Formats: sequence, structure tokens, C-alpha cells
Amino acid sequence: MSRLVRWLRFNFVGVIGAIVQLGALGVLDRAMHGRYLLATAAALEVTLLHNFIWHVRYTWRDRRPDAFFGALVRFHFSNGLVSMGGNLILMRALVQELRLPVLLANGVAIVSCSAVNFLLGDAWVFAATTKVVPNPGVPG
Repeated sequence: MSRLVRWLRFNFVGVIGAIVQLGALGVLDRAMHGRYLLATAAALEVTLLHNFIWHVRYTWRDRRPDAFFGALVRFHFSNGLVSMGGNLILMRALVQELRLPVLLANGVAIVSCSAVNFLLGDAWVFAATTKVVPNPGVPG
């Protein structure tokens, strides 16, 4: 699969994930009475799990990990840390300093972390394996 097609698939999953995250954040922010940073972290975890499943099944389906749990851990250490750190830092700056509404600020944070997350997913979480598959039709 070409890198462009994979990037487009990544962004398709990301748009759906952003909808999940914004919806969860809207509900959690109200339920947590304005504790928007805690609500952001919880909504992000829901989104990380959602996106991981769809990246395995769709974005990097040709690179299915041998160890599902290992890939999930790598995903959390890469995409999770970038997203959590980026979201929480940007949310605090955008909401407290610039006085942006919580959902708008979260949309800005999501887009800001996207490119780094794609590169980490492509190069590490779902890295192409170098398994050599012999071709039985070719004399060796």
C-alpha cells in the first residue's frame, strides 16, 4: 500500500476518532463539572482504543502485528503519549490562556498531533516486517 493511501486511511480513522473524542469530551466535561483536563484525558483514552482497533483492521491491515498486546502497548507509548501530552498542554493553553471553548480547543489539539502520530504508527507501532517469503515458482 502506498504511503499516500495509508495517510488518507489514517486521516479517515482520525476523523472518526475525532468525532468519538469530541462526543466523549462533551459528555464527560458536563459530567465532571468543568474538569476539562480530566475529561480530556478520559475521552482521549476512549479514542486511543477506538483508533487502535481501526488502524489494525483498516489503516495498517497489511501489517497485522504478530503480538496484538505488544502493538497496543507501543501504540499507547507513541500515539498515546503524543496525544495525551499534546492535548493536555494545548488544552490548558487554549482554554485558560486564549479562552477558546473546550471543544474548539480540543479540535485544534487533535489536528496538531496528527502528523507525528502517523509517522510513529508507520515507523514503529505497525512497522513493516522484513520476513522473506520464498517464491516456489522461482528457482533459487
